[in-house]
Amino acid sequence: MEKSYLVEAVQMDCPFCGRVHTVEKRERIGSMLIKGEPVQFKETYFFCPNCADDEENEFVPAELMDKNLQNARNSYRSAHGLLTSDEIAAIRATYNMSQSDLAMALGWGEVTIARYESKSVQDETYDQILRMFRDDPAFAMQQLTRQETHFSKEKFSQLRDSILANIQAIGLSQLNKRSIEAQYAAYDEPSDFNGNQTLNFSKLGAVMAFFARYESNLFKVKLMKLLWYADALSFKLHRVSITGLVYAHKPYGALPLANSDIIYLPTLCVEEIEINDNTAYHLTAAPGASLDSLSADEIDIIYRVANKFKNMTTPEIVNYMHEEDAYKDTTMNQIIPFSKCLTLNEF
Repeated sequence: MEKSYLVEAVQMDCPFCGRVHTVEKRERIGSMLIKGEPVQFKETYFFCPNCADDEENEFVPAELMDKNLQNARNSYRSAHGLLTSDEIAAIRATYNMSQSDLAMALGWGEVTIARYESKSVQDETYDQILRMFRDDPAFAMQQLTRQETHFSKEKFSQLRDSILANIQAIGLSQLNKRSIEAQYAAYDEPSDFNGNQTLNFSKLGAVMAFFARYESNLFKVKLMKLLWYADALSFKLHRVSITGLVYAHKPYGALPLANSDIIYLPTLCVEEIEINDNTAYHLTAAPGASLDSLSADEIDIIYRVANKFKNMTTPEIVNYMHEEDAYKDTTMNQIIPFSKCLTLNEF
């Protein structure tokens, strides 16, 4: 008999002896083919100590057999970096969802999650979607909203509230940080597009807080222009930007990628204001926002930019930017290379 371990002695009806007596519940390392691949897993079985025949002294009830099969599938999942059945069930627990709730929220067949938790191994694509649903409540909310018509009003409201609770627990700024990182994934190395500087959240937050303190009536559009000028001037002087932001050519001038997310980083306070049926974003520095991450040279550059444009209205600074070579030499939606900032207007 292979090496095994006694779990407990159990009084039960033995199928070999045809009577109730003490049998041994044991565990060992078993082997099974899953998707054509041999995997090792924890196998549980019952052993009858009364049987003289070594080949017929073990039995596995149907319920225990299902558990062994699941252990084998989970061993396969772990070896291939996939979520285990328990981890999939934990996603449902996080959002107070049933198996069918989660399947419908993802736009999958109603029994898909039930199969993944009991009988089938998900492929990598489905696994990645499950991970996104688990790790990003904003993504979970987006998926639920897309499938709203598949739920009753009461059920949709219940699931929505559960996801919102997770969003609040993580924090809006953290979710926005994840969104920003995703949009900057293609710029994770220093290049001409990020000013030879990868995205630096500490410096970005400090720069925005500086501008928000310096200008008492700062709105989002103007802040975006101030950020570009700070990075552009730094590149012109030192061949490296301050924040690592990447800017695109847009109608109102240079606009950083993820501009709608960066204003919700914790160094700013955002007030949404309705102006002529449009939403404007008034920005102030959050209490305690620190400038410690900035060097003396960087603070000097930011101060020069803030001082130059302090008395300009947003339309005036937009028009001023439109005359920069970096803007005139690029086209709509094009990423603006920092090398084009070397002819930046004087400060």
